[in-house]
Amino acid sequence: MHIASQLTAKLVNSHICADTISMQQTNLTNQFLIAMPSLRDPNFERTVTYICAHNEEGAMGIVINKPLDIELSEIFEQMKLPLDNPEACSKKIFQGGPVHTNHGFILHDTSHQWESSITVSEDICVTTSRDILEAMAKGSGPKKSLVALGYAGWAGGQLEQEILDNAWLSGPADRDIIFNTPSEQCWLLAADHMGVDIDKLSSDIGHA
Repeated sequence: MHIASQLTAKLVNSHICADTISMQQTNLTNQFLIAMPSLRDPNFERTVTYICAHNEEGAMGIVINKPLDIELSEIFEQMKLPLDNPEACSKKIFQGGPVHTNHGFILHDTSHQWESSITVSEDICVTTSRDILEAMAKGSGPKKSLVALGYAGWAGGQLEQEILDNAWLSGPADRDIIFNTPSEQCWLLAADHMGVDIDKLSSDIGHA
């Protein structure tokens, strides 16, 4: 498990200071980005992204509904960790985004803090350090977690412009969707959480 890049750490650590941002830079930390039906980028088509940090310098988030064809046991083996926890070993790994795809990011509940844990909201953290995986391998990890490789990143003002260009819907995140909802249902249910029937949206409609 690699430590996140300096860019990611900077964004995550600085979002707390981004209290007052203009409409052009609305703070989307702890919100979902839901890909509009017209978005055909293979990295983001029909995706839901959880925004971990957003300020005037940019944004970073984790895509929560693109499972990879690998399980956590493979990560444990690469890290020479024990395979004694069948539940953890069988967890799917997700493609968190196209940036630094060899870096691991774990979204999890706030029941415990690890070395590099950053609190995103009152009930969700993101961690990039090895110790959380060691705990998961032993069966003492977080109660709820999602393990991803890579992240989605935007430069300052880029995400706001994409929303204005109708690439995304944005709205409050839901912990149950992140941790308990089958990946194939996330896109529709995240939109429904906002009161939107996304299948009926035209590519001409703006963000929610």
